[in-house]
Amino acid sequence: MKKSMLTHTFGLAVAASLLWTAPVTAQTKVGILLGFTGPIESLTPEMANSAELAMREASDSGAFLGGQKLEAVRADSTCVDAAAATAAAERLVTSEKVVGIMGADCSGVTIAVVNNVGVPNGVTMISPSATSPALSTIDDKGYFFRTAPSDARQGQVLAQVAYERGVRNVAITYTNNDYGKGLSSSFGAAFQALGGRIAAEVPHEDGKADYSAEVASLDAAGADILAVFGYVDQGGIRMMQASLDAGAFETFIFADGMVGDSLLANIDGDLSGSFGTAPGSESASAKGFISLAQSKGLDPNGPFRGESYDAAALMILAMQAAGSTDRAALASKVMSVANAPGEKIQVGELAKGLKALASGRDIDYVGATDVEFTSAGEAAGSYKELEIGNGAFNTVRIR
Repeated sequence: MKKSMLTHTFGLAVAASLLWTAPVTAQTKVGILLGFTGPIESLTPEMANSAELAMREASDSGAFLGGQKLEAVRADSTCVDAAAATAAAERLVTSEKVVGIMGADCSGVTIAVVNNVGVPNGVTMISPSATSPALSTIDDKGYFFRTAPSDARQGQVLAQVAYERGVRNVAITYTNNDYGKGLSSSFGAAFQALGGRIAAEVPHEDGKADYSAEVASLDAAGADILAVFGYVDQGGIRMMQASLDAGAFETFIFADGMVGDSLLANIDGDLSGSFGTAPGSESASAKGFISLAQSKGLDPNGPFRGESYDAAALMILAMQAAGSTDRAALASKVMSVANAPGEKIQVGELAKGLKALASGRDIDYVGATDVEFTSAGEAAGSYKELEIGNGAFNTVRIR
């Protein structure tokens, strides 16, 4: 009898154990929409890795919304195809049900996604790299932010750099899209205001096999140097190569879209003395990001990596401030966690920020790029003046 009862009791216990399952930790999905194919494909993997670094940091802290975990969902913006970027964003929002999107990257596709997906669905987007001045005034209904500064400022800074270096006569080629047009316009106006001359301004289309006609037009204008406002993995590098091959230009001015190791690795010729700008600084925050990224096996030395970490971090902290993953609530808290007043939160201190917010305290996120948003929800930003020498991009000073 005792054996029978024991057996019966044991059987019930086994049955109960088979029915029990471990509690499932809630997952919060965040989209990462970058051009994993296309004209900046060599830049985006480490940008995505940097954003995911912030997400892992918050998840591992156990302090995000009572222990919820963050899951990154990647999608390809292509950088240049607005229809493809819109479709990718729609998948993130409708199928994957992400609460927000870190991205997009290039300005044209970002404008398309804001207008066609972000605003209609009430989804917050924080771009680490879309720099067109047009995004400062886009009717985003409070759903778009960017940790990269506007090219309205980059054009002014780059014009000042060129003029201070004694350049007075410049030809410009730009990728024929929102990014290229905006930067060319900003640089050209600022350079002329300083007293410089724009000898020619010739757009180029990405994806062409032959750029000799564009180079010939630029060369005929008699400029001393060529400013290339394009992409490092597409038309920009090919315009440089065609110029070198034709003997038209030997030295170049470049902006952020051309800053990448693939330029130095793939160009056939010596770019020494060429100079340009890219968002960045050598502040304690920037150095902190370098140390953090290197400790996690990432390469921090490239454009928009700190900005990507910060874009993801702001989204995470905004959700914590709202106490919710509700999309509208997230959007309403981005500015408050980005700016003063509040407890300063440095790079690598997301746990500290999450705990402060959970206890009802305000924070001022500093992060990797000394984040401080303007009223338009974008970084004011600082720029590195770069010069190519000894096969590397070398920082001359911070502007």
